[in-house]
Amino acid sequence: MIGMDRLVATDFALLAGQRVGVIANPTSVDHRMRHLVDLMHVGGRVSIAAVFGPEHGFRGSAQAGFSEGPQADARTGLTVYDAYTASEADWARMFAESGTQTVVFDIQDVGARFYTYIWTLYDSMCAAAGLGLRYVVLDRPNPLGGNAFGPVLQRQFGSFVGRREIAQQHGMTVGELARFYNARFLSTPVELEVVPCAGWRREALPDLPWVMPSPNMPTMQTALVYPGTGMFEGTMLSEGRGTTRPFELIGAPGLDHRWADRLNARNLPGVVFREAYFRPTFQKFADELCAGAEVRVLDVSTFDSIGTAVAMLVEASRYEAFRWREDGWIDKLTGSSRLRTMVDQGADLPEIAATWRVELAEFDDQRRPYLLYR
Repeated sequence: MIGMDRLVATDFALLAGQRVGVIANPTSVDHRMRHLVDLMHVGGRVSIAAVFGPEHGFRGSAQAGFSEGPQADARTGLTVYDAYTASEADWARMFAESGTQTVVFDIQDVGARFYTYIWTLYDSMCAAAGLGLRYVVLDRPNPLGGNAFGPVLQRQFGSFVGRREIAQQHGMTVGELARFYNARFLSTPVELEVVPCAGWRREALPDLPWVMPSPNMPTMQTALVYPGTGMFEGTMLSEGRGTTRPFELIGAPGLDHRWADRLNARNLPGVVFREAYFRPTFQKFADELCAGAEVRVLDVSTFDSIGTAVAMLVEASRYEAFRWREDGWIDKLTGSSRLRTMVDQGADLPEIAATWRVELAEFDDQRRPYLLYR
């Protein structure tokens, strides 16, 4: 049972007498696919001050890198603020303007540091703490389970795809992240309450009815590969946006069948690669034929998305078609210049992965006191 189900079962008793600002998107639904804001609104069960829409918007109509803009929600008539990329100061202004007393956060995360909803959580927590507001997180399982993988962000590379020092695949729920942020990163802690899930064990992948958290996250399979193949956003190769398999299909006009062959020859754990050809309908190489590979996860218990994607980058760098984006986006995604530099220097997966072993172990130790599930 997710946190939202537990709150609804009490008829929202936790929010009685408060003006509530809700941070939500299309994933904010219960086991019957009823939306949190709609349930709150019916019969005035909760006094809703405003709704705040993250990247892709409250109702989910915007593509990557966009939001729906400020508006009145067509279904409820509630004021919806555009909160995508909002700074702490922006959040403080919106909370004050709306008269919010308690903030409720209920969004399904996918477990990767560069998925922006967890930084919407962080920035809004900072603002709520500064205003002395109460903050309630309705928890949901991490679809990738509870283990952390990959490099930890270096603070000087902080951005909206990674504000603070957590692992690339953080292995935490939003409720656990909120507890971690509150204790380690907020100079003034917020009055925080997490409504936990019941019955979820962190070592098991959750049996969730999947609602797309964003337009290019159509399935649980997409989420499994995303912490790794999301790094291809930092290259000039297509990460599969504009196809029906974003982040599972990777390629470019200058690649060929040998890329998948070389990757399969590595016998990476839990994964195989299919030679693939596709024409994206938008973004990189729109309407152009791309050659590349489809990433197929065979065993989730042994699959390492980030290690797999590093091997893919190393093998892709053999091609003339391979280039990093000139804006340094790969450094923001990976949290340092280390991966880019080492790939350029010809380093391979074992050497690259060894560079984050110590910092990942330290992060594991740091997060342990704030974990809610076994």
